[in-house]
Amino acid sequence: MSARILLVDDEPRVREVVAAYLEREGYVVQTAADGESARRHLTEFKPNLVVLDLMLPNISGLDVLKEIRRQGELPVIVLTARAHESDRVAGLELGADDYVVKPFSPRELVARVRTVMRRASPRPPAAPLFFDDLSIDVPRRVATVDGRRVDLTAREFDLLAFLAAHAPQAYTRGQLLELVWGSSPEWQDPATVTVHVRRIRQKIETDPQNPRWLMTVWGVGYRFEP
Repeated sequence: MSARILLVDDEPRVREVVAAYLEREGYVVQTAADGESARRHLTEFKPNLVVLDLMLPNISGLDVLKEIRRQGELPVIVLTARAHESDRVAGLELGADDYVVKPFSPRELVARVRTVMRRASPRPPAAPLFFDDLSIDVPRRVATVDGRRVDLTAREFDLLAFLAAHAPQAYTRGQLLELVWGSSPEWQDPATVTVHVRRIRQKIETDPQNPRWLMTVWGVGYRFEP
């Protein structure tokens, strides 16, 4: 069965063009022009992925994203016309899986959709990882600290599991974008990795300012300390 994509944008031309490109790739597309319609389609259409503009009338895209994250790990790609890093970070902080800054190429967006959908697909089993009081159960996609389950987004879990599985090798942010996000650094801001590392540290570290597990390798990137 074809994957269902919910496309939320208040610009008719964007909805028309992007929907056409996605449908050409075989996706089933439902569009919405505002936050209220988006909320309704989340229940009725039950999408496998949401492409979400942050600037929407009535209910903002950020509010829609908050609601999506309260309900689970549905993959979300956010669209924003604002090129400032702080605006992009806002969506990432709320758990967006990826972002695209307007104006954008529809082909680029379709490529991002394919990548995010591929990462959200079921994966072959892998052995759980154990490090003192931190455990990373890859088959069940569950991380715990001192037996307490940690609430990680899908991308946060992917990043933590990747670094832990390849410890203690250090990776640049560009390498992590390619290996974890499946996205070219030319398309993605390296700050995306920084935001996700910060969020993971806040959830698994006793002292996020002095991390035990996710270490910064100055001038390089990040590594996991086993």
